[in-house]
Amino acid sequence: MAIDLTGLPPTPGQVSAFLADDSEGAYPRLVERLLQSPRYGERWARHWLDVAHYGDTHGYDKDKLRPNAWPYRDYVVRAFNSDKPFDRFVLEQVAGDVLFPTTVDGVVATGFLAAGPWDYIGHAEVPESKLDGQVARNLDRDDMVRTVLNSFTSLTVQCARCHDHKFDDVSMEDYYSLQAVFAAIDRADRPYNPDPNAAARRGALNRDHRQAELRLAELQQSLATKGGQRLKRVRDELDRLGRGPTRLPAYGYHSSISTSPDTPKWVQVDLGRPRKLAHILIVGCHDDFNNIGAGFGFPRRFRIAISNDPAFAKGVITLLDHTAADFPNPGTRPVAVSAAGHAARYIRVTATRLAVRQNDFIFTLGELAAVGPEGRNLAAGRTVTSQDSIEAPVRWSRRNLVDGHYHRVKVTAAILARAVQLNRVWTTLRSELLTPEFLARRQEIERQMARIAGLLAAPPKPAMVYAGTVHTGTGAFRGTGHQKGRPRPIHLLARGDIRRKGKLMRPGTVSVGGNLPTRFPLPANHQEGDRR
Repeated sequence: MAIDLTGLPPTPGQVSAFLADDSEGAYPRLVERLLQSPRYGERWARHWLDVAHYGDTHGYDKDKLRPNAWPYRDYVVRAFNSDKPFDRFVLEQVAGDVLFPTTVDGVVATGFLAAGPWDYIGHAEVPESKLDGQVARNLDRDDMVRTVLNSFTSLTVQCARCHDHKFDDVSMEDYYSLQAVFAAIDRADRPYNPDPNAAARRGALNRDHRQAELRLAELQQSLATKGGQRLKRVRDELDRLGRGPTRLPAYGYHSSISTSPDTPKWVQVDLGRPRKLAHILIVGCHDDFNNIGAGFGFPRRFRIAISNDPAFAKGVITLLDHTAADFPNPGTRPVAVSAAGHAARYIRVTATRLAVRQNDFIFTLGELAAVGPEGRNLAAGRTVTSQDSIEAPVRWSRRNLVDGHYHRVKVTAAILARAVQLNRVWTTLRSELLTPEFLARRQEIERQMARIAGLLAAPPKPAMVYAGTVHTGTGAFRGTGHQKGRPRPIHLLARGDIRRKGKLMRPGTVSVGGNLPTRFPLPANHQEGDRR
């Protein structure tokens, strides 16, 4: 009995005491004592951890330790020792962070979703944009689906990854609908508070933050309803303007790398002599480094100024000052600024808040054009100087800033003229739609979100658990946190081949009877956790 329940033999004293007890309740009391032992949970939790294929390392060829996997292991031990009801045990492991977010167990139980093996190379070293990265993530979701369904329903749903199940009523559409349930989460460390009171406070703050995000989304949707489609048409045309199929090897100008985002950096163009200017245009770079793409290195805050003094110590005319608030990243859409006919020899762009690169900060620009009264680009081929620069031709060089090209676009007078016109329409539309009332409401919500974020960052410092979570990362392993947990699109894959994408799948499950829907009727603005 002792070995069955606790995995340990009784001590000689315990054996003697039991044999000496002739009372009718001796056996039930022994059973109860063994069930009350902490060793009982440790013994029987091992069986469930085997079902979840729990591991303290990732497995695969680059096997690495998971220093924060143990809270889930301890949760399972605790669940057995406390005789946790099985329905609660199931709910916590699949969606405890959604259903019971203010509890410790509700968060650490989601370690169940991350207990299995994880391909470190396929996630941390290969981005999702690459085929191998997509394969790794497809297999990762497959493991989550099979772990949940194998454990709780004994259905081998993974057999339907390449074809309809040969024996059970599980179609390929059922299988990929289940993959869609887990399409937004990854295996990663997530914070939790071991103190139940702190966990409840953090849960309430997270709930308030989500509600503020929803209000902000509704506000943005109202903007789209009023005139967002007109803005979208202008933005889309700016995106397509002059865009060809061929990408040139020259990317643009790249500052040196900084450890602080608030290190000012500047780059300037010498027109050779004072020239009368109609407009200045700047364009962002495109680089797949860290999976960033369009707008790589575009400064978050900056100003554009002109002068006849190369040191910009006197006679400075500021054309655009966006140093007090972040500028929305334009990607590789040209940003045009009126120069109002001023004459100047030098044009300077000063970045006062740099862009995030990985764990550091940079300032890049793909092109700078100076449009004269006749529509010609007066900056083409001119001398470029800067505070600093990474000179790594052909990709990065100061001279790339005025080479007449940016991402798949050759700059012409016609393109410059249309870019100026579209920027003018864009500015007019934004001034019509972004009323003082709208801006005040948005600022109020953003202040509330900043206040909540500050409270979440305050002590006590949370502990970490390796679990299924919406991950916000850098490099190849970015996760979906940068898109507010928007689920990845899941397609039915012919023969399970990631290259043969078919029908886009909605989240759902297998048929379980009772006239329950197999596809979840979720609203368009549903949250990630609603799927689970």
